[in-house]
Amino acid sequence: MTQSKLSRRDSLRNIAMLGVAGAAVATAFTTRPAEAAQPHMSKALSDLQAALNQLQAALPDKGGHRVKAMALVKDAIDETTKGMAVGAM
Repeated sequence: MTQSKLSRRDSLRNIAMLGVAGAAVATAFTTRPAEAAQPHMSKALSDLQAALNQLQAALPDKGGHRVKAMALVKDAIDETTKGMAVGAM
């Protein structure tokens, strides 16, 4: 086989492999059963993230309570995310 035929075959194989990999990645990012099946958990997660943003934007002089609240909200975000993952099984 000549170099150009071999290169073309390898190129076509690589393109096909990239297509399959791309489809798998696209499927992973477009199918979100955890959110689709759990609108209340999804809304709670969104609200928690908004609360964290507001706490981060607040003035820091709160006697340590703002920092503690941010840690608790981060924990709540983590637990909500874990709960959504379990609920999707």
